[in-house]
Amino acid sequence: MLQRLVNLRKSRNWSLQETADCLGIAKSTYAGYESGYRVPSLKALLQIADLFDTTVDYILNRTDEKHPKLELTELLHSEDIVLTLDEITLTIEDFCDFIAFIQVKRNVKKALH
Repeated sequence: MLQRLVNLRKSRNWSLQETADCLGIAKSTYAGYESGYRVPSLKALLQIADLFDTTVDYILNRTDEKHPKLELTELLHSEDIVLTLDEITLTIEDFCDFIAFIQVKRNVKKALH
C-alpha cells in the first residue's frame, strides 16, 4: 500500500502538503500513511481513493487495475442494477440495441481506416 500511495501522489506531481490539503488532514498524518507509521481509517482510504480516482482495492494491492472494468453484457442479467436514460428505464431490448449500435459503429470505423 505504501508504494501505491507514493506513486499515486507523484503521478500528479503533488507534494505531501498538497495531498494532505486536498484530504483536509495534516501533512504529518498523510506522510505517516506513506511511511507506514500510520494506518489510514476506512473513511480516509475512501477519501484517498476518491482523490486519486481509483479504488481502495488498488491502494491496498488487491488488484493492479486502477479503475474497475465492467463488461456491459453482464448487466443484461443483473437484477441489482436498473439502467436508465433520461430517467426512463431501459428495457433489455433497448440495452441490446445500444450494444449493437456500439458494435456496428466500431466495425464501420475499422472499415474506414
